[in-house]
Amino acid sequence: MEQNTAVGLFLALGIVIVAARLAGSLARRFDQPRVLGELIVGVLLGPSLLDILHSSALGLEQAHLDETIHSLAELGVVLLMFKIGLDIHVRELARVGRVAFTAGVAGALVPVILTVPVVLLAGMEFKSALFAGVTLAATSVSISAQVLLELGVLQTKVGNALLASALIDDVVAILLVSFAVAITGSAEGANAGDLLGILARMLIYLAVAFAVAWFLLHHLIHWIHLQPAIAQSYGVQAVALVLALLFGWAAEVFGGVAAISGAFIAGVGLSRVNEPVKRLIDVTTSNMAYAFLVPIFFVSVGLTIDLHLFPLSALPFVAALLLIAVVSKVVGCGLGAYSSGFNRIESLRLGVCMISRGEVGLIVAALGVNSGVFQPDSSLFGALFLVVLLTTVLTPPMVRRVFQSGRTPEGENGHVRA
Repeated sequence: MEQNTAVGLFLALGIVIVAARLAGSLARRFDQPRVLGELIVGVLLGPSLLDILHSSALGLEQAHLDETIHSLAELGVVLLMFKIGLDIHVRELARVGRVAFTAGVAGALVPVILTVPVVLLAGMEFKSALFAGVTLAATSVSISAQVLLELGVLQTKVGNALLASALIDDVVAILLVSFAVAITGSAEGANAGDLLGILARMLIYLAVAFAVAWFLLHHLIHWIHLQPAIAQSYGVQAVALVLALLFGWAAEVFGGVAAISGAFIAGVGLSRVNEPVKRLIDVTTSNMAYAFLVPIFFVSVGLTIDLHLFPLSALPFVAALLLIAVVSKVVGCGLGAYSSGFNRIESLRLGVCMISRGEVGLIVAALGVNSGVFQPDSSLFGALFLVVLLTTVLTPPMVRRVFQSGRTPEGENGHVRA
């Protein structure tokens, strides 16, 4: 009797999820973020060492698992970006003032400005250079926020500015990703008029999608919540997830931008629902995403890496990108904060807190592969992957260092200078 091909998928998913959980827990034991462990175990399970998806010993070589794992990873990243949007408090951002805006915008733009010429000098195409810059524009605030929480300074001026700046950075990064996808996805040899048309299509979609999400979605969810027959059968949660998927689909089909942009916008729109309803959506999304799909995404990124193909001659290129990754955030966010009222040490601390790229950088890098901008076995993707790993590892000790040096009891809670 011919074996059901889904059986191989069951085994592969079981291995991936268990390995991700164990590696994530081990990373936390060493005071590192879970995502770091999941990335590393993905590399070990991939062609760099074990290559489990094509293992004859496990009977998976004929299961054709790559595409299925990839599709589940795509679903995971859509839910992840939906949850990031759901956690945003737009009105609270408006109260933070100029610091969050200038630091967040500068922190997203400076990495692109510094990265593009370096990648071009390495002999790569503009679309690859643009996507590399957008990858390094991202930031992962969760890692720095955890360190600040442990140090007892998260609820301070710098801590609050970090959370707000990171949200601004995420919004700008999403817009940059959308722009990069639209531009790099255009036909070869497109003229200026074509590019303007692509940009107009993208901006119209983003404007319409955000207006629909912001003004309509919370009314729809509240109405569903008030219908007992629907609400009691997980109607609120189901509709919220469907909205994330539909907005993601519409982003690709109508806007020509990444599906994650649509999911993010849907999350921002649903961030307006009242707290009990929002908690229902958040818990369901988190359970589906973090217990199942998101670990698959992070491991799958590692599964695409074959370190045997990464030339040692590319290490100077990695070093250059790592230097840019660190300096661009410290300078961009730091100068943005300093120009808006922070003193030098506060600006430095904010810039250092924004260095880690974490899961957000991986999402953008993986999107570059999915869009065909660069191949998973290319030196650029390998270099970006290593830079994301290294910034994830380096950020916690750097944050501790800048907060523990020159710390004064009253300095953390002082007022912003005029």
